[in-house]
Amino acid sequence: MKSLKYILFPLLILTIGISIYVAVQPNSFDVSRERIINAPASVIYNNVIDLKNWEDWSPWLEKNPESKITYSEPTTGVDASFLWQDEEGTGNIKTRSTTPITTIEQDMQFEDYKPSEMNWSFTPTPDGQTKVTWQIKADHIPFMFKIYSVFSGGFENIFGPDFERGLEKLDSVVVADMKKYSITITGVTQHSGGFYIYNTASCKINEIDDKIKESLPKVINFAKDNAVTMAGPPFINYLKWDTENNATIFTCCVPTNSQVITTDGTILTGQIESFRAVKVILKGNYSNLKEAWEKAKAYIDKNGLEASDNGPNLETYVTDSKNYPNPADWVTEIYIAIKD
Repeated sequence: MKSLKYILFPLLILTIGISIYVAVQPNSFDVSRERIINAPASVIYNNVIDLKNWEDWSPWLEKNPESKITYSEPTTGVDASFLWQDEEGTGNIKTRSTTPITTIEQDMQFEDYKPSEMNWSFTPTPDGQTKVTWQIKADHIPFMFKIYSVFSGGFENIFGPDFERGLEKLDSVVVADMKKYSITITGVTQHSGGFYIYNTASCKINEIDDKIKESLPKVINFAKDNAVTMAGPPFINYLKWDTENNATIFTCCVPTNSQVITTDGTILTGQIESFRAVKVILKGNYSNLKEAWEKAKAYIDKNGLEASDNGPNLETYVTDSKNYPNPADWVTEIYIAIKD
C-alpha cells in the first residue's frame, strides 16, 4: 500500500499540474492561411459556396475518405450545410452569410460543442489572380478542446496544415476546371447570313488575339453609341489566312437587323447571303480555337466536302466573356462555308 501511495501521489500531482496548465491556456484561437490562386475571384467563390464541391478538395475528407456525408437542400448559399460522420465523431459546416464574390461566413461545429466561426475572403490582385484567405476562430473554448489542443501542439498545428492542404487542392481543382473544354461538330447547316457592321484588320497570325481585342470593341461601341440594335453575338470573318507568311486579314463584325448607313469611315456596312456551312461548337477557352478549326477542316476532308474559296469563315462569340468569368463556360461557334 505504501508503494502504491508513492506511485499515485506523483500521478495526482502531475494530473493537477496538467489541469492547471490546460486551464490557464487562452480561451480563444484564431488560425488563418492564405494562397494566391490564378483564377478570378468569382470562379473560386462559386466553387467554395457550393458545399458539394468540398468533396474535391476538403483536407478532412481526404484524410477520412470513408466519411458519411449528408447535404442540405440546396447545397449553396445561406443556410446550406453538410454533416459528416467518421470514426472520430460527427460535425457539420453551415453557411451563415455571404457577400457574393467577396466573403463567405460559416459555422463549424463538432458534436454538441459551441460552433467555431469559419470565414473566407476572396481578394483580386492587380495581375488578375485572387488571394484566398481561409480563417477559423472561436471564443470560450471547451476544456476538452483545450486538452486536445495541448497534446496536439496547439490550434495552429491542428488547423494550419489542413488549411494549407485544402487551399492547395482548391487551387488545382479550380485551375483544372477552367481548362476544361469540348469541341462538337454538328455537321452541315444553313447559316442565315444577314446585315452587319464591321471594321477590317490585319496582323501576323500570332498577334491575332491582341488585334481582335483592339478592333472588335470599336465596332461594339459604335453600335452602342449610335443605338444600333445588335441582332446577335459579334463574330469574326476571316478573309485571308496565310500560314506560310504568318499573315491574316479579317473583319470584326456586329450583326444588325437591317442595313446601317454609317458616317464613320472606319466602320462599314456589309451583308452575308445565306450559305451552307460546316458548324463546330467550342465550349471552353479561346486558346482551344486552333484545335476547333483544325477539326472542322478535317471533317470537311473526311466527308468529301469542299470549302468555299471566298468563305465566309466565321467565328461567332456566343457568350460574352465579361459575363462568364470561367473560360470553361465560353461558347464559340465556327462556320466554314462549303460549296453546294
